[in-house]
Amino acid sequence: MFDPVSRLAVRHSRGVFREPTALFPPARRVSVVVPCYNYGHYLPVCVASALDQPGVDVEVIIVDDASPDGSGDVAEEIADSDDRISVVRHEVNRGHLATYNDGFARASGEYLVQLSADDLLPAGSLARSVALLENHPSVGFAYGYAAHFVGAPPPARASVKGWITWDGADWVAERCRAGYNVIQTTEVVMRTSVVRSVGCYRSDLPHTGDLELWMRMASVADVGFVIGTDQAWYRLHDNNMHNAVFDGGTMEGQFVDLEQRWFAFDALLSGSTGRLPNPERLAAIVRRTLATEALDRANHAYMRGFREFPVEKFEKLATSLVPTISRSSAGRALARRKKLGMSSLPVHPLWAPRGVVSRLDNRARQWRLRRVGI
Repeated sequence: MFDPVSRLAVRHSRGVFREPTALFPPARRVSVVVPCYNYGHYLPVCVASALDQPGVDVEVIIVDDASPDGSGDVAEEIADSDDRISVVRHEVNRGHLATYNDGFARASGEYLVQLSADDLLPAGSLARSVALLENHPSVGFAYGYAAHFVGAPPPARASVKGWITWDGADWVAERCRAGYNVIQTTEVVMRTSVVRSVGCYRSDLPHTGDLELWMRMASVADVGFVIGTDQAWYRLHDNNMHNAVFDGGTMEGQFVDLEQRWFAFDALLSGSTGRLPNPERLAAIVRRTLATEALDRANHAYMRGFREFPVEKFEKLATSLVPTISRSSAGRALARRKKLGMSSLPVHPLWAPRGVVSRLDNRARQWRLRRVGI
């Protein structure tokens, strides 16, 4: 059923393939928290997608963070039409993390979902994740693939091919080796009791609080992945928080993302209090992973002639993570490129092969994420 590369990736991460089992009554309650700030025009279709979930008992909690665009009024109007919906309205803007945590605190279901007001849930996605969680009580949260869309969502893949489960510590170790987040958020169904046991979002991690929360949950519970389906629809638009707040895609945004990922890993590993085996070893792994990524981005800037790219900033971050990183292959490559100077061509011919390899690596990462979640 699965290609050798997918099987190898799962085996390397110490995951286990499992046969899926159907979900049977009684229906479990799932609390869907919908944080909203100026997304009132998306709310009706978002909430409808959460309520259109067979096999589970859904409650929707809309938390409006003092939106000036009238989103709170839209939320109240929607709630008046269905007693499964409740609304919390902040009198003053408290920020996205406080909004998430406020919704989490009000959840009454055995399971918990955070659904951004601009995103959607494909029909049946909650039951598919809850089935995994019900059949494997050690799993603290289950996720799947989040399909991106612009305008109207694409047809969703709805046929479950299998499940993968990981020991939580092994899943965290895989994240340390990779250095990046594999979860958008909307596609996750959490066991509420696990969220209560580890706590909610940290206020000091505005950019990568989700990554830290997933790993913190994985430090006390196992992790599951639903294979072969689209478990969420993630809407792409100019006002995505990733773009509007964190400058996603810009040169400065790349640095912020890299630095904030390190803050998330450091927050977890420095405060693991014995929950994870060998946190010092994991910290060394992720330090090298992120330091190498920082130098790879600097090398890419030289290859493409991006003269405005803050190479020194990335190099300084890499050195702060691993003082000897200049002796690595990425460090030696950067030293050579500094001597030659930045390319005046779209791609420097001497470095084009490396560029091809990097592009293939990125495509393989996306393919692997869609197939097996890592």
